[in-house]
Amino acid sequence: MSGQGPDVASRDVLDIIATTRAMRRLKPDPVPDALIRQVLEAGTAAANGGNTQKWRFMVIRDRAKKQAVQAWYKKALDEVVGPRYASSAAPPGVTAEKYHRQHSAVEYLTEHFADAPVWIVCCLEGPNPNRSTGASIYPAVQNMLLACRALGLGSTLTTRHLLFEEEAEAALGLPPGVHSYAILPIGWPMGKFGPVGRGKLSEFVFGDTYGETWAGLAD
Repeated sequence: MSGQGPDVASRDVLDIIATTRAMRRLKPDPVPDALIRQVLEAGTAAANGGNTQKWRFMVIRDRAKKQAVQAWYKKALDEVVGPRYASSAAPPGVTAEKYHRQHSAVEYLTEHFADAPVWIVCCLEGPNPNRSTGASIYPAVQNMLLACRALGLGSTLTTRHLLFEEEAEAALGLPPGVHSYAILPIGWPMGKFGPVGRGKLSEFVFGDTYGETWAGLAD
């Protein structure tokens, strides 16, 4: 039956994908460089445009630098993200109670952003960041999130610092021509991994005509 159906390793990958929740409550305990290296190696195995590998990653442990970025991160919560959470309905597949818990976790991460033992700041070299260039960094981000999950580490994709991009990137010490696209705070999670909260495929997936139900979802 060679080639018929997924093997055990493939099943494990799918389970990891399905349980890679945003882990915003992280312990301050140290994370070994050897594990962070595995995470980075997973990131650089990702797809990127033309295999140009313009990605650059900062591994930040310096608390003063993290605190300098955290100030802008908190300002973004207070002025933009917090009010948006307060006025928004729960997203598909998430109850109002879970959405409230998510907001609480967002607030916790904001207050303890610098306490995460390691940050990986995901950057690209090149001018004029846009959604096309982002295609050469976000696959690496997802690979690193999955690697964290496989290693028992918690993390979350956050881009909130970009609401104050110039100030936050100055605090990070990025040179001209290098732009950040995400920060991954990494640490040992306080909570447990579990299924992600998402809506049904029928809410998002269409067939040949946009808005038309895809036949593959018919039961």
